[in-house]
Amino acid sequence: MVEIREVKNRHDIKEFIEFPLRLYKNCPYFVPPLYSDEKKLLKSGGNSNDSSSVFFLAERDGNTVGRIHGIIQHQFNSIHKVSQVRFTRFDCVDDQEVASALISAVENWGTENNMTEICGPLGFSDLDREGLLVEGFSENSTFEEQYNFEYYGRLLEGAGLKKDVDWLEYELKKPENRNLMLKKVANRSLELNKLHLADTNLSKRKYINKYRDGFFDCIDECYRHLYGTVPISKEAQDELIGQFMLIINKKYVIFICDENDDVVALGLCFPAIGDAFKKSGGRLTPFALLRLLKIVKNPKVLDLGLVAVRPKYQNSGVNAVIVDTLLDVLEEGKILSCETNLNLETNTAVQSQWKYFSARQHKRRRSYIKKIGE
Repeated sequence: MVEIREVKNRHDIKEFIEFPLRLYKNCPYFVPPLYSDEKKLLKSGGNSNDSSSVFFLAERDGNTVGRIHGIIQHQFNSIHKVSQVRFTRFDCVDDQEVASALISAVENWGTENNMTEICGPLGFSDLDREGLLVEGFSENSTFEEQYNFEYYGRLLEGAGLKKDVDWLEYELKKPENRNLMLKKVANRSLELNKLHLADTNLSKRKYINKYRDGFFDCIDECYRHLYGTVPISKEAQDELIGQFMLIINKKYVIFICDENDDVVALGLCFPAIGDAFKKSGGRLTPFALLRLLKIVKNPKVLDLGLVAVRPKYQNSGVNAVIVDTLLDVLEEGKILSCETNLNLETNTAVQSQWKYFSARQHKRRRSYIKKIGE
């Protein structure tokens, strides 16, 4: 018999965080999140002015066999006039009874709070890990996204959930023959639109502080209509900058600015740091820190975190500047490939940019949905 109980104490918190570490112990593709970030989230309860959370564990015969995190994103529901409960941090042994019990626990919590549908995996915002892997199980996960075993999709469908949207992911490498016209288009776009690349002759902290407001404003404007997104609060902005400050390299951050030095487009890349934390279970041990610093100093792979162009400039060739800059990075030979992370399958405009690379669509993720309380 499966018992579902809410996470209430320190032992539960530890079990919630460490269950997937045991489940994926021998999986070479799994990349854990930072242990300290997960602990901080669970200790706080995951509640804020914008959202409410609940965490559940599934047990059988005294052993943990699954976990799930339920979220009501009040801000998203208010903006989009929906009553939606999200689920994330879903991990489970290959057992339909366990999976259905976990989903039912979130559904019941949602119904108690007047929600009418459940969807996910989705986090608090678009910057959290999201989507269930449905293709690409023998590919390395990135630090920004979650790996899962192939049976997860079958279990969610067995619990009554159906596809809502898919995201595609691409591996980008240097093309055999570079399109030389692209650089001309990029330079001409900068000239005609009176734009320039942000000045990098600053310390990293001063650089980030100078352009952070423009960066987040650009992201909010460009992403507001995309699936599952919400505006990023000041508190969340500060937390994100704190988390990524160590791994940010100005060389791989592209800010395109207007005459007033306001950010109108951006391409944000990070060194692919997943390998630094595989052995430590997401803990920032001394050895993990050494591996991290080594990767940050000499990365071989870049993760494309965010790409955005304000609507005013989306048909003016500005995206060519971002793509051409990435091609320059690959041309140098130190970076072997880039990982795009998630592209909505309907976002053909973004996907069309990858034709300038040697591109391989190697992963697919899915968000599921189901009506509840009927």
